[in-house]
Formats: sequence, C-alpha cells, structure tokens
Amino acid sequence: MALASVPAQAAPHSGGNYGAYAMEGQYPTVSGCSGTFRQVGATRYAGGMALKYFYSGTCGSFARIENSRANCAAVLERSDSGAGRADGWVSETVDSGITYAYTQIGNNLHGRVSRALLTCDGHVWAQTGWY
Repeated sequence: MALASVPAQAAPHSGGNYGAYAMEGQYPTVSGCSGTFRQVGATRYAGGMALKYFYSGTCGSFARIENSRANCAAVLERSDSGAGRADGWVSETVDSGITYAYTQIGNNLHGRVSRALLTCDGHVWAQTGWY
C-alpha cells in the first residue's frame, strides 16, 4: 500500500468557536497569505525552545515554535471581543523527526485579538501578549 511509506503527520486540534471567521482552518502558506506575515513582539524562550507570533493585516495571525522537543505544541488563542479571553483556539503538535510546528491562521482582524502559546505535556511554558 502506497500510504504505508508516508510518515504520520501531526493533525491540528481546535476548540471553542475556532473556524467561525474567514481564513480560519487555513495554513499561513495559503494563496493570498503567504509572504504577508511579519513577526510581532519578541521571541519568547522556555527550556531552549522558541515561541514566535506572526501577524498579517490581510489574513490574521499564527503561532510557531522552534527547537521544540516531542509532546509540545504551538497554540493560537483568539478572542472575539478584543478583551483577551480566548473564545477559540487552534494547536499544532511537533511532527516526528522535526523540531518545529506552526498553527493554522486565527482571524484576529476587525477588533478581535490573539496570542501565541508554547505548551508541553499539557502545561503552558511560554506565551505572548494579546495582539
């Protein structure tokens, strides 16, 4: 079977009302968004791992982790009201054999805000502010 040779890929997980807005459920490489993101805020570090938050005024935002160990995930929380209370979230775990992961897009346009988190084994190791 041809699929047997394909390595297993981590799957995104989401909750709350994630997916309610345009671009949510798409990766930042989607046509029209690729190349429009810029890093906002400083890179956050925890245990030698890095957490970065990226924003595009056209598409929204996403979280990326680098130099990560297994059982860690990049998480993007999105707040509908701009109040900094997560109404929806999406996460992406690190695939086997690589040390980075990035989330699908969160739509923090039109008054909504989002933030990035680095989680490992169910615990928050680092987070950014709300943007």
